[in-house]
Amino acid sequence: MKKNLMNMQSLDIYLSSLSMEEYREIENDIRISEIKLMPLRSWDIYNDYYAKQLAVIRQQHTIGIFKELAKKFEWQNDLDAVFKDKAFDALVLTNKEAKIEWVSEGFSEMTGYSSSFAVNKTPHFLQGEETDQAALERIRHKLSRDEPFTEVLVNYRKDRTTYNCEISVIPLINENTTHYLALERQAV
Repeated sequence: MKKNLMNMQSLDIYLSSLSMEEYREIENDIRISEIKLMPLRSWDIYNDYYAKQLAVIRQQHTIGIFKELAKKFEWQNDLDAVFKDKAFDALVLTNKEAKIEWVSEGFSEMTGYSSSFAVNKTPHFLQGEETDQAALERIRHKLSRDEPFTEVLVNYRKDRTTYNCEISVIPLINENTTHYLALERQAV
């Protein structure tokens, strides 16, 4: 079996190197009925792996950008602990007045809003009639006490379609809380 697979791979390499004229000369000598085609599932496995690796690299890049901001503001939070084993699609940085100061690239992909649109607005523009008011009240209460929390909200994309957004908020501290970081991901 292994030998046949290697022979098929060798044949593929050989055939791909031929010109059309050379291929036509030998095409009658190749017995297609003996060649078993490999299912496309193997490509799907590779593609899934590649997509996961790309997502990890992208997340690490986003964390690196955020850590540069953290140096600028001199936050004392252990950011390695904040990001350890945390999945997110987007990062959103707000000030104490809940105005957005920065969003990651993933924010635009998740919501459809550009970063330039979101900056200087509150996250309220993502909410609508299906957003749970009790959840918003719990969020306000936790923010007023500078407590970290996780909540799931119904948010609205730019095209007004809804999605469940899991938000994990961490107060960012130097001497006092100066900002909040939201790790957001689309919940299923």
